[in-house]
Amino acid sequence: MTVQPDIIATIRSASRQLVRELGFMGGSFAGTDLSPSSVHALIEIDAVPGVTASALGEVLRLEKSSVSRMLQKLKNSSYIIEREDKDDSRAKKLQLSAAGKKLVAEIHAFANRQVADAIKKLPPGEDHKVAEGLRLYAEALAPKGKPFASSATAIVQGYQPGIIAKITDMHTRYYSRTSGFGQRFESVIAGGLASFCDRLENPRNEIWSAKQGDKVVGSIAIDGEDLGENIAHLRWFIVDDAARGGGVGRKLLTNALAFADSHRFSKTHLWTFNGLSAARHLYETHGFACAEERPGTQWGKKVLEQRFVRPGVR
Repeated sequence: MTVQPDIIATIRSASRQLVRELGFMGGSFAGTDLSPSSVHALIEIDAVPGVTASALGEVLRLEKSSVSRMLQKLKNSSYIIEREDKDDSRAKKLQLSAAGKKLVAEIHAFANRQVADAIKKLPPGEDHKVAEGLRLYAEALAPKGKPFASSATAIVQGYQPGIIAKITDMHTRYYSRTSGFGQRFESVIAGGLASFCDRLENPRNEIWSAKQGDKVVGSIAIDGEDLGENIAHLRWFIVDDAARGGGVGRKLLTNALAFADSHRFSKTHLWTFNGLSAARHLYETHGFACAEERPGTQWGKKVLEQRFVRPGVR
């Protein structure tokens, strides 16, 4: 296929402007005093805890020496921790320290506001074009053989045929195995999700699915109606077993919260239950805090239900 010169010129010009507007040319980046590569590294380490320096270098497209110097600076700043790899004594596994987790949460909050503020300037419906266009162009630029599942996963906004059944199936299979939930839980998920999809014509309601090829491997939704009082309700957040640990959940949550911020909800609430430590960590790194705990049986089995709350963008 022959690409028209004016298309090439337009894309190159827009790419240069993106570099300038996002702060890659110098000065403050993502609200920090770190370099773009360091910010990117922290986000990747947060998305894939235990990643090695070698794998991180592949994702960042950096030479080994550059990665070593960058990681040393992050360690000196107490943002990351190195641990021995039990399977390979020569390798070190990387994870964020408490200070690193706090900083990454601030970076995500800054970036979410930055995207939301820009999207608000667009005509209605244009946000979908921007998201899909950037995704397609980024995937076209990337080489084959991507190292992380997160980079090979597309986040698709809006209803897709079959997602009600697939999302219900992912919830039912996972929570049946891990928490002993049964028919009552499946009925609650299926009925609530079907009813919600009937309300997607409301622009303050949205659903996203994570897809690897044609396979749905995750979902999340923002219900902007059911709680009232300008509160967003985050619902049906699930990642398929085969896609866990690759940053898919983080990508889904980031998209949902950017949507909530762009619609200026006063708060975002979600309900979960005690014992889901990995999910809780993800929520807390994105600004949620546990506001309420109470015994409940809404999912068909008595658990300690928890309500997490995240303040809206002011």
